[in-house]
Amino acid sequence: MAERNNNEFEGKQKNIQILYEKFVILNRDLLNFGVSIEELKEICFKRRKTVHTVQGSQKNAQHSSFIVAVTVVCAVLISILLKIIFDSIIKNTLGTRCLLPNNYFIWEATRPETNCSMCEDVNSVLVFGNVTRDEFSNYAYSSRPMLVKGAALHWPAMKTFTYHFLKEIYQNVEGAYESIEEECQILTFKTEFRSLEDVFAMPESRVLLEEGEKPWYVGWSNCHPDVLAIMREHYTIPHFLPEDAEHAHMDYIFIGYQQGAVMHIDYISRLMWQAQLRGHKTWKLVPPPDCDHICSGISFRVDPGDIVLVDTRQWYHDTHIDAGEMSLTVSSEYG
Repeated sequence: MAERNNNEFEGKQKNIQILYEKFVILNRDLLNFGVSIEELKEICFKRRKTVHTVQGSQKNAQHSSFIVAVTVVCAVLISILLKIIFDSIIKNTLGTRCLLPNNYFIWEATRPETNCSMCEDVNSVLVFGNVTRDEFSNYAYSSRPMLVKGAALHWPAMKTFTYHFLKEIYQNVEGAYESIEEECQILTFKTEFRSLEDVFAMPESRVLLEEGEKPWYVGWSNCHPDVLAIMREHYTIPHFLPEDAEHAHMDYIFIGYQQGAVMHIDYISRLMWQAQLRGHKTWKLVPPPDCDHICSGISFRVDPGDIVLVDTRQWYHDTHIDAGEMSLTVSSEYG
């Protein structure tokens, strides 16, 4: 895939070079004909037509006609050049994993206007105890942040999911690491890691965040069917979600210390649930900027076994983990 992208990029570069050479030849001919630099700027960059009405002089009439013709040619060439450059940038950007997904400037520029009713009158997280599916049904598709206490305490994952358990899965399942690079996604946040293999290659002292070691926090999506099958033997879809809800074909793991994700919104297609399997995490939610005049931010702390439900497509959020604790969560989408 990388080789194909490189070949496409080289092809685009050759096309740009050809157009550049045509511009050089065109500019040289115009200058030889008597067109000034100022006129060239007006023709090609200010998109103005400089048509001189000259009487009596055949040379000036030809000059004027030539400028009009060149204006059209120049405009066409510029359009082609811009299209090639834009197409090259977009294709190569999309072909680079994690470049676009982590570029919040692009996301923010394309974010649709928010309906502020999603956060109006929300002053705290809505907390449930032993909630049933029927009791939860009125809130299931709401943008209201919710916390279901102890809903995952009975999952085997509360005991079995560890750094070393996840490492063993990826080392033993053929193609597991490759799936992260080719189909899934890894978020390395502020770490120096470049792949999941790097994450699982760190020394034990750093895994445990012993004194002198740098803190780390990463997340990744699991879309390899064999990996997903093994993992889902240790947890289930939260029991309170609607029976007819659609669920994603991939789940997410987030693991590490100290500050988790920085303030951001998620560009995902559905609502999100996240089960806290290890450690304590504090969520901070902030409404979209266009709702600042109506809504206010909230924060809440999550204990092991709790399940958080947040519309992370609309609520800006960051997370902080209790000092010295490793946080491990599993999450997915529904809708």
